[in-house]
Amino acid sequence: MPENTAPTKGNLMRIEKILSLSNQGYEMLDRKRIILINEIMSLVKVAEDIQRQIDQTYRDAYAALEQANIEAGIRYVEEIAATVPIEDSLKLKVRSVMGTEIPLVEYDEAPSRPAYSFYSTNSSLDEARAAFEKVKKLTIQLSMIENTAFRLANNIRKTQKRANALKNISIPRLKAQKVEIVNALEEKEREEFTRLKVVKEKILR
Repeated sequence: MPENTAPTKGNLMRIEKILSLSNQGYEMLDRKRIILINEIMSLVKVAEDIQRQIDQTYRDAYAALEQANIEAGIRYVEEIAATVPIEDSLKLKVRSVMGTEIPLVEYDEAPSRPAYSFYSTNSSLDEARAAFEKVKKLTIQLSMIENTAFRLANNIRKTQKRANALKNISIPRLKAQKVEIVNALEEKEREEFTRLKVVKEKILR
């Protein structure tokens, strides 16, 4: 709405409508911000839990791998490691949450078959393989959560910026324009009343 708006009832009604829509928009953006903040806080808790699981699983995996190196020899374990197939089942999709594109990673969750024969290895190698398999799944989950939290944080910043613009700039400006028009219309009504009163007195004389 231009700054120098003509003080007419039509413009007053237009400003009141825009002001009402602006207030509704601010309330919606504020609710959206609160929902996104709650969502990101819940993700942080889940991410912390998964990170703890990853740390513990890595410790277990490397302890088992160290034991396998001792029992079977580092060279033999390296030869077995070289036969492990590359993970190529990962597929990235997206879903929308309140206008935010959230990554969704799909992968083959079935445990891969060992790339070695059981008769020539020991249980510690099996434990290490199982632990690293678990770490892979946990890492995929953590990557999705962290990426989601990052995108939600960006959306929160944008939402907060829009809400602040409405609250601190647009709405106060519209309110000020409304007051100016109301004052101008009231002044016109007083002038018109005075003019009619003078005319009436002249007629009566």
